[in-house]
Amino acid sequence: MIAQPSHASAWTRSKPPLLRFLDTCLNEFSAETSGAVADYIPELSKADPAYFGISLATLDGHVYEVGDSRVPFTIQSLSKPFVFALALDLLGAGKVESAIGVEPSGDPFNSIRLNADNHPFNPMVNAGAIACTGLIYDSKGPEAFEQIRLALSRFAGRDLAVDEAVYSSESQTGDRNRAIGYLLKTNAVISDNVAGVLDVYFRQCAVLVTARDIAVMAATLANRGVNPVTNEQVVTPYAISRTLSVMTSSGMYDYAGEWIYRIGIPAKSGVGGGILAALPARLGLGSYSPKLDKHGNSVRGIKVCEALSSHYDLHMLNRSDDARNAVIADYDIGKSPSRRVRRQQERDILAAHEQAVRVIELVGVLSLSAVDYVSRRLAGRPRPQIAVFDLHRVTSTTRAGARLFAEAFEELAALDVTVVISGVRRASKEWDTLREWTAELKNVRDFYLLDTAIEWAEDQIVYRYGGSIDFHETTELSEQPLLDGLGAEELTDLASICTIRTYQTGAKIVTTGDPADALFFLRSGAVHVTLPDGVRLATLTAGMAFGEMALIETTRSADVFADMAATAFEVPLKDFERFRRQHPRASERIMRNLAQLLADRLIVANTKVDILTST
Repeated sequence: MIAQPSHASAWTRSKPPLLRFLDTCLNEFSAETSGAVADYIPELSKADPAYFGISLATLDGHVYEVGDSRVPFTIQSLSKPFVFALALDLLGAGKVESAIGVEPSGDPFNSIRLNADNHPFNPMVNAGAIACTGLIYDSKGPEAFEQIRLALSRFAGRDLAVDEAVYSSESQTGDRNRAIGYLLKTNAVISDNVAGVLDVYFRQCAVLVTARDIAVMAATLANRGVNPVTNEQVVTPYAISRTLSVMTSSGMYDYAGEWIYRIGIPAKSGVGGGILAALPARLGLGSYSPKLDKHGNSVRGIKVCEALSSHYDLHMLNRSDDARNAVIADYDIGKSPSRRVRRQQERDILAAHEQAVRVIELVGVLSLSAVDYVSRRLAGRPRPQIAVFDLHRVTSTTRAGARLFAEAFEELAALDVTVVISGVRRASKEWDTLREWTAELKNVRDFYLLDTAIEWAEDQIVYRYGGSIDFHETTELSEQPLLDGLGAEELTDLASICTIRTYQTGAKIVTTGDPADALFFLRSGAVHVTLPDGVRLATLTAGMAFGEMALIETTRSADVFADMAATAFEVPLKDFERFRRQHPRASERIMRNLAQLLADRLIVANTKVDILTST
């Protein structure tokens, strides 16, 4: 009998679906033997045609690899989009765009032809790439190549070296590129030092990379210039968007139209056998296989890209994002108030004006269409006095979305609506994106925790309608909801076993895991109850009890801290149990009150769940 592997061992050997897909591509396309290794640069002809490696990098920094993904090869034309992006940032868009066009040429990559203005058609063909390198050379002189190498290294997330043999081979056989260089000089696109520019260009093309490197580089393009492995902002989002635009129209040379029609992912190929594809906001793909088709593109690499796009429906123009999915919950404080336990006067005011505070919880990408939908949804119901937008589930905010948000906030300000943003840390990039457009608005407040934002909004409504929140007010046992219904004699006997405790701001009153040996009735001030992980369960003010779970638990399950100077009646549990035995009617009443308080909390929790599952 053959022993069956355990589920545990099978689990540890299992592969993620994307890795299994890449394995399938590797196994299936390895049988493809058409094409030829580039030989116009003699050193490139030495590449082993059997090499085949694939890598895919996600935007959270995970890198999948199969096959010969660590075999080095020269970057060649794969360098072009990255050097173009570098030039845009280093020299300014105006200078670069005035010298190099952005139109597809329809010609092979090494065509010796300029556009009607005697400028290169785009930076993806050799003429445009040499011009781009020339602009950097004009600015940096002898340091130009090192500037380029360092930039390529930052895109890859590691230090990249040069294949000196390939560099030498390219230099000796690069007459066609020299012809392009002198054509550019004749038309004043580059400076007089054509030899110096071409030396940098030949070295640039001879930088060594792997399929893994170019997958990470592609993912950096897909991630608005942030390397997902190192988290470094390599170039600006402006440079990335312009680079991806040119890659879309011209990255695959005279196959570019067919490529974008059938595959629909911005890409770039190189005669060294590499292809990279960058799907914005999704992933970066890199492949290496030296045999090329008639257009100079890796045969197997194209098949991998075709398979990925087709299998997962990744054509960038076939997006199915629905702006309506941006709203995960939409409610007022009548349906889901804050966790603060309020006195009757406050509850009455909030119940009468529950629609004065509108809360909209958002999820996913805060894009232009998402913000437009949210603003129309907000306007579809009566105008609130305070609108709370919770963004803690928002994964990213586009500049367009942030700007439209700010314009919506301006309109709300004109209508006397206060805006509260929650869920965004001030040290985050999302905060910077939002504040670019909202910093000058006077009607915007922010809190990191949603519950804190709702509590603040509730306080404003209480104040506006004549209520008061006096944290310094002192209350007696007779005002405690847990003791509701007890007679004067019973309250007097209870008071005789109480000790008044005083706590300074920030003092820890109850600790998780400690014995539950006392009850507390808050006399003045405010405290908050939190779980050990910091999640706040409730804020309590004078007249509320805490530690009451000692009646049914033996150890503490939450922490309690003083929000400000506070006093409380402390009742040792053993004394309280003796009181209950002496006053059985009071004991029954207290337990009924406790059951009602717990039921009220459960109702609030269930209401929140219903809101999140029904929106």
